[in-house]
Amino acid sequence: MAKTPPQRLVLASASPRRLDLLRQIALAPDEIVAAEIDETPLKSETPRQTALRLAVAKAAEVARARPDDFVLAADTVVAVGTRILPKVETEAEGRRCLELLSGRAHRVLTGVAACGPDGRAYSRLVESRLRFKRLSHAEVEGYLASGEGVGKAGGYAIQGQAGAFVVSLQGSYPAVVGLPLYETVNLLRGLGFVRI
Repeated sequence: MAKTPPQRLVLASASPRRLDLLRQIALAPDEIVAAEIDETPLKSETPRQTALRLAVAKAAEVARARPDDFVLAADTVVAVGTRILPKVETEAEGRRCLELLSGRAHRVLTGVAACGPDGRAYSRLVESRLRFKRLSHAEVEGYLASGEGVGKAGGYAIQGQAGAFVVSLQGSYPAVVGLPLYETVNLLRGLGFVRI
């Protein structure tokens, strides 16, 4: 009888935070293949739709290149109302995001998608609600100087110094970091992934 080949997990993301979260639950991927897709929100698309669409698109792209593997992808969107905040690349962008988030509530929407070698694909969206304290000028400038928010949706990383800005969080802390672990495990189990 032929031996069943071992199951392989590919993470369709170069995010070190997502890798850390998977390692936290003893689920380190066998390979990391960053999906190269246009992440621009579509016109009239809601933040929820954007996060889920991008996660599904990332998983599908990498699954085409790795058809024999399980592929996992995620995308995180930070929104105030219907406005999607950018993945911050400049200090000016970071300042605008922090000033907008200061003293108010916002949503973090994380889409997660998984594809199996049999062609099946599942996805979920996790919404978390956060409120930031009112930030002083010194807090904003200090955070910008740390460089921690560069490349992050909404210009902050909850697992770093910005954790001190969070007054309340309803939802999934790991999803705010970048990958909802409960949903991730359930998606992979539903596809027949047995290493968890």
